[in-house]
Amino acid sequence: MRILVTNDDGINAPGLKVLEEIANRIAGPEGEVWVVAPAFEQSGVGHCISYTHPMLLSKLGHRRYAAEGSPADCVLAGFYDVLQGARPDLVLSGVNRGNNAAENVLYSGTIGGAMEAALQGLPAIALSQFMGPETEDLPSPFDAAAGHGEAVVRALLDRAPWDQDDYRLFYNVNFPPIARDAVKGTKVVRQGYRKDTFFGVEPQMSPSGRRFLWIKGGPQHMPTAPGTDAAANLDGYISITPMRADLTADDALEDVRKALE
Repeated sequence: MRILVTNDDGINAPGLKVLEEIANRIAGPEGEVWVVAPAFEQSGVGHCISYTHPMLLSKLGHRRYAAEGSPADCVLAGFYDVLQGARPDLVLSGVNRGNNAAENVLYSGTIGGAMEAALQGLPAIALSQFMGPETEDLPSPFDAAAGHGEAVVRALLDRAPWDQDDYRLFYNVNFPPIARDAVKGTKVVRQGYRKDTFFGVEPQMSPSGRRFLWIKGGPQHMPTAPGTDAAANLDGYISITPMRADLTADDALEDVRKALE
């Protein structure tokens, strides 16, 4: 099996090392694991691609590359340049430091990498580790992902649907903010929504007197509705959410058609 691995926390991120270990176990001794990850952190870039400027791609080691671009750029670079169009059997993105549940999905570079892989017709899974007070006290905050990541990926490969639709399925996996031994199980759920939790800005003056704005996120431990991702994670479960890049609001389509046609 040939696996392409990327992330949005950067080539030196500890979560990437966790995912490489998972990928190597899944690929097996006869398989190949190729890593193409951003040279610098790309959190929050979503599905951005570097359409207006070139990117530097550097070989760091055997099957290991850093690209000065987004996770989606890394998938494109990995597929078309590093692998020379040889199709990966699987693309894994992560393991992200922090959850990519609820509204975070829309901003996530981790999701963006998996989404680009799906748009290229490749099977893809995004993996993220929810952080919290309990993970701070663990030897590794990625303990749940390290302990259960391989089994979750294998279950998706072996039993989940992998269609060939134009906007093909990819999967978003979030591990709960607890130790591996405390994980209660796995739930397949919808993307949730944290009410009254929004990104905003916080102004700050520099020593030179210039005014800058920091992007500021909202509370991450607000539960979403039952049967959705963040609610499952905060209840101790691994969440799996099937996704597509198609953003059509199917529930509103007929009402809009009746109103306007």
